[in-house]
Amino acid sequence: MLPSSRPETGREPWPEQPSSGPPAPRAGGDDGRPERGGPRRARRDGEPSRRPAGDPGDGSDQDAEDVPSVEVRRSLALAVAGFAALLGMGLVLAAQTSGPGHRLPFTAVILGVQALSVLTWTMAFRPPALMTVAGVGAVAAIAADTVAVRSDPARLMPLVQVLLVGLVAAVVGQFVRRADRAQVLESLRGTMLIVAGSVAFPTMIVLTRIPMGTQVITVCLAAAGVALAVARITDAFVAWPRLAPQVPRGAVGVVGGAMIGTMVSAFLGSYLVTPFTPTRAAIMGLVAAVVAVLADLAVGFAEAGREMAGEPTPGWAIQHIQGPLTGFALAAPAAYVLCKLVL
Repeated sequence: MLPSSRPETGREPWPEQPSSGPPAPRAGGDDGRPERGGPRRARRDGEPSRRPAGDPGDGSDQDAEDVPSVEVRRSLALAVAGFAALLGMGLVLAAQTSGPGHRLPFTAVILGVQALSVLTWTMAFRPPALMTVAGVGAVAAIAADTVAVRSDPARLMPLVQVLLVGLVAAVVGQFVRRADRAQVLESLRGTMLIVAGSVAFPTMIVLTRIPMGTQVITVCLAAAGVALAVARITDAFVAWPRLAPQVPRGAVGVVGGAMIGTMVSAFLGSYLVTPFTPTRAAIMGLVAAVVAVLADLAVGFAEAGREMAGEPTPGWAIQHIQGPLTGFALAAPAAYVLCKLVL
């Protein structure tokens, strides 16, 4: 017998192969994955890895879906424009009937607008403890009207006190029930608008009790009403460029409405007595018109956001008249501030 040979150190023994034929080639690397053809390119440190075109991870095949634009309904836009024009004209003409010892007709008009506003905003926002918030808004409206007529001297601070008390009462009323308590913070904006809006309209009653206040109402509310009406009429025919696909409003209407409202206020200022001048009236009208159209536009965006979130929307009329109501509600205190600063 031959002595057994000693295997060399460091050399692996030959694998046992079947005698039928050569070994089958390996279809992949060591881990079983298929090998790529061609040389590999070394990646530097910090360089992002490249993926082949069409790889689902690179997002090349995921095109952004176009959001469908809301159709602009011409008849609806014209109806809202008519409502804004009538509301502004009614407030301006009612302000002319106010005088010393004769505040009741104008106060009755303001109270009617307040009732409509509280109903509209309550149904639009639907805050927790809905009846409580609506009741607080109504009581705050009546209290603000009373304070605006009877306060001596005529000033804005009593209305601010009514506003603060109303806000506290509305929030406390929402904390009574546990189901309402969990949604207080989410509905705080709507609660503030309901109470603050009802207190904002009596600012015009205070204006009629100070010198030149009635003329300020004429200039500012005429500019706001014209701006709102012109903006809506323009959107009915040329809603371009669209400010958002979900909101049927255009920039041409917003800017054009503010400009024409300013022109109307300057025209009125040329016929009013001193200290009114066309320049001062134009400044006051510009601020009131911009405040009104921006408030109307903000309501449109808020309503579109609620619809996209799947929240219940109010009725047809309430959904579309809340914009002009909010615009006039904010234009009233703006007119008071302008009366103190400009005149």
